[in-house]
Amino acid sequence: MDVYVPGPRAMEGTNPVNKKLVAALSGGAALVLALTGCGGGDGDKKVNDWAKSVCDEVQPQLKKIQGANTAIQGAADEQDSKKLQQTDSKAFQEISESYGALAKAVNKAGPPPVDSGDKTQQQAVKELNATSGAYTKLQTSVDKLDTSDKSKFAQGLKGVADELDKLSKSGDQALQKLQEGKVGSAMAKQSGCQKPKTTGGATTQS
Repeated sequence: MDVYVPGPRAMEGTNPVNKKLVAALSGGAALVLALTGCGGGDGDKKVNDWAKSVCDEVQPQLKKIQGANTAIQGAADEQDSKKLQQTDSKAFQEISESYGALAKAVNKAGPPPVDSGDKTQQQAVKELNATSGAYTKLQTSVDKLDTSDKSKFAQGLKGVADELDKLSKSGDQALQKLQEGKVGSAMAKQSGCQKPKTTGGATTQS
């Protein structure tokens, strides 16, 4: 899931910086989309029931994150610093809220019925909450940017993009652990844990 991020020389002006933001954001989205898993396996009823209880809560959040991604991508060529600031701030807020909701969903579901399930659950909840907090900080950073000076705004946005890039490259170990073995196979079979259609088509849940 490596994402190309432009080098420092591409950081002149607002547009290249916001495109770096888009690139880093798509890497960050991989954290939650790791929950989609892959593979099959019959599993057992307890594991499948646990996966369903989580995945039923996941789909709305995946769609919300995807929508925030799309908003930032759509603003990649925005010339108005104020509009760009508002778009990015709202997107970061929505992503933060989604990760927070995912943490609550995993916490509410209880430990998965597998070996060391309680530890796996606790670490995943902690990780999701930390990611939520990180996006809140990014939102705060964007809100503080000086939109009256394009040069200062671009420089400030570069700092935000750099922080987002760091976030996208770390912090998904617990989620990876959560999707291992029987639990991962069970989650992969749930429609709620599958990546939403980019065409806007609704994903059916049973």
